Amino acid sequence: MSYFWSHFSYAITIFLMVAGLYIVIARGNLIKKLVGLGVFQTSVYMLYIAPGKLIGGTAPIVDAGFKVYSNPLPHVLILTAIVVGVAT
Repeated sequence: MSYFWSHFSYAITIFLMVAGLYIVIARGNLIKKLVGLGVFQTSVYMLYIAPGKLIGGTAPIVDAGFKVYSNPLPHVLILTAIVVGVAT
């Protein structure tokens, strides 16, 4: 059971992807399809952000006291995607 809880964000991401894809495919209304695309887009954001943060990781500033660093690139990519989505 601890394996599930350690990968809970991936389970939520997969659920949102499936739900968004189902809404896009099963609904005929254009507004509902746009909502489904929004849900799907949010799940892709979560898929990129989830591996970017490590437990106990710090900002990537090189120092002798830190051994584990978090990767800032996924957060930057998602921030750019959100800004492009809002501008669109």
